[in-house]
Amino acid sequence: MSKQYFGTDGIRGRANSFPMTAEVAMKVGMAAGLSFQRGSHRHRVVIGKDTRLSGYMIENAMVAGFCAAGMDVFLLGPIPTPAVAMLSRSLRADIGVMISASHNPYFDNGIKLFGPDGYKLSDEIEARIEGMLDKDLSRQLASSEGLGRAKRIDGVHDRYIEFAKRTLPRSMSLAGLRVVIDCANGAAYKVAPAALWELGAEVFAIHDEPNGFNINDNCGSTAPQSLCDKVREVRADIGIALDGDADRMIIVDQNGEIVDGDQVMAVIAESWHQAGRLAGGGVVATVMSNLGLERQLGSLGLTLQRTKVGDRYVVEHMRAHGFNVGGEQSGHIVLSDFATTGDGLVAALQVLACIKRSNRPASEVCRKFEPVPQVLKNVRFTGGRPLESEPVRAMIEDARQRLGTAGRLVIRPSGTEPLIRVMAEGDDPSLVETVVDDIVGAIGSIRTAA
Repeated sequence: MSKQYFGTDGIRGRANSFPMTAEVAMKVGMAAGLSFQRGSHRHRVVIGKDTRLSGYMIENAMVAGFCAAGMDVFLLGPIPTPAVAMLSRSLRADIGVMISASHNPYFDNGIKLFGPDGYKLSDEIEARIEGMLDKDLSRQLASSEGLGRAKRIDGVHDRYIEFAKRTLPRSMSLAGLRVVIDCANGAAYKVAPAALWELGAEVFAIHDEPNGFNINDNCGSTAPQSLCDKVREVRADIGIALDGDADRMIIVDQNGEIVDGDQVMAVIAESWHQAGRLAGGGVVATVMSNLGLERQLGSLGLTLQRTKVGDRYVVEHMRAHGFNVGGEQSGHIVLSDFATTGDGLVAALQVLACIKRSNRPASEVCRKFEPVPQVLKNVRFTGGRPLESEPVRAMIEDARQRLGTAGRLVIRPSGTEPLIRVMAEGDDPSLVETVVDDIVGAIGSIRTAA
């Protein structure tokens, strides 16, 4: 069954337009609530959100759906995605919900669902929920006396801050480090600066005043220039940029230079490998990770296992094969010793710990390899299946032959936007640029002809 609602990371779209409408959100609450009822206990769901204006609408609609299904609702308010995953387990909830569109602009929103174990739902469970959304569920809903209750709960920020701090050794202090934290005007605007300060760092928080419209607006992990500027301005030791729901991050070194997720994975993997705590003999990442990461891990006798794009698939591979470090180049870093999903703050703390232990600057600690030249370009399309066009397929095959064994080519439709992403990498930068431009041009000509 082709999915009409769920993409690579839950349901996502423009707020108040299909599928991100109050009606769909209520139906998701009903369907998910019915899907996760097990046993005769009072069933409960925890719901967190980021700072988008539309969060109020989606939250209230989902509360109605879950209560109609007979589930009690615990409202967490603005809080990071990994906190929702953690609290789903900590509060013994039957399901967890994060209302967020991650790094997208404020006018988008989304729904991410977690099971009682704190992991994102499998494709099979999502398909089951999807199959219920267009059906009449009225006969399966709770009786009048069996309706759920909803309440806001306090202290969840403190729980998450303590959880994040405990991922470092008790004796570890960040005293002496000047840290700039870019909160993206998003879900971590309270907890991230507080956790860093409580660990002893001198903290400079920026983009920590959300107003419903400014989430990810020229800030955060997808727009780190203001963070780079601030690091240089205050002569910080390091900068950390989170995204809107704080499940991803990137680092900026003391010179204001960006460090992406591939470098962060290399830093943590090497540190854990030396400490004898790296499981699985390597790292799990996606097809988008740089070939330089693969070569760096190989030099340490470690492997890089690749999955399709989406941190959920990284986590599934890690669980199936016993890895405890994985992630994406974009900054989703999954450390399964601590968390069930990407956690930007926890990953940043591991990097800060490496800097403290080594007593070296971030520019040295966080530059583990020279990236292989990589070009990624997006082509927007409005309909059809341009990748099935014969001229496009022929151009792609020609590009693969030109790159040969010294490069890689990855072409995929976005799971959250009407885009086709074209990525190539190889030791010859001019060849990489050329093959990407050729494929983008071929896709564009199909779009124009249509």
